[in-house]
Amino acid sequence: MQIPQLKNLLKDFDKNIIYDQDLKKKNWFNIGGKSKVFYKAENLKDLIKFLKLLDNKEKIFVIGAGSNTLISDSIFDGVVIKLSKNFNRISLLKEDVIISGSAVLDKSLSEFATENHLSGFEFLSCIPGSIGGGIKMNAGCFGKEFKDILLSIQAINKKGNLLTIPSNEINFDYRNNDLPEDLIFLSASFKGVKSDYSKVNSEVKKMKSLKEKNQPMKIKTGGSTFKNPINQTNKKVWELIRESVSIDTKFGDAHISEKHSNFFVNKGNATFNDMKKLIDFVSKKVLEKTGIKLDKEIKILE
Repeated sequence: MQIPQLKNLLKDFDKNIIYDQDLKKKNWFNIGGKSKVFYKAENLKDLIKFLKLLDNKEKIFVIGAGSNTLISDSIFDGVVIKLSKNFNRISLLKEDVIISGSAVLDKSLSEFATENHLSGFEFLSCIPGSIGGGIKMNAGCFGKEFKDILLSIQAINKKGNLLTIPSNEINFDYRNNDLPEDLIFLSASFKGVKSDYSKVNSEVKKMKSLKEKNQPMKIKTGGSTFKNPINQTNKKVWELIRESVSIDTKFGDAHISEKHSNFFVNKGNATFNDMKKLIDFVSKKVLEKTGIKLDKEIKILE
């Protein structure tokens, strides 16, 4: 739809919509152009109404923390949805079950679990993102993944229909699952194990220390660029990159991190094309050197 048509269709949501919204500051790479429509959903009732009005006639992209997203410098010809603070709530359902909104940061859920003496959530302290994104990609680290603690998800499809899906009905794989692509995650329930606060807190501190030692922090990066090729080699993807590509490789301000070669960094004013060229170049060189085709972990919005 053209902007005038959209403005007329979505006039009841004017206070929550920005047209031609700059997306550069909405992601960790600090790269990106604009979105035709940017909608901040205040609550579930409004989100349902908004989606039913759109009736899936526009491309929709839900942005969370923006930690693993590379956004094109051109205009995204669709609607970007951001969930408000009303989707950012955490509570205890039972002494060992937590309900979390999908906009909650992974590290916030880990902190809440620690405060409530629940183990199993420690790894979330090292994942830069939100619960919705973590479910979508079955995020994980230190041998743990979302699937290990997930009980169920509550979601809405892009037609505005609500669903509750138990985790035992979802087929999870490494950084993947078989959930429909059109789902917007609203909340999820997670099960932990009652433990001693000091033990849980100690484990969190240990994981954070290991992460700070091995991964770049507080810089413009999108986290892990490629998935580990777990069924093709025993080597981690960072090892394959180190063997195949000079660590000095760069395109414009898009660089490979010296600390962790699977992290790519915007060292200034890298463009989408700079970062995309670096990703494609590294993927090509690893294939030529090792015969292994890398799959991207990072999400690209074009």
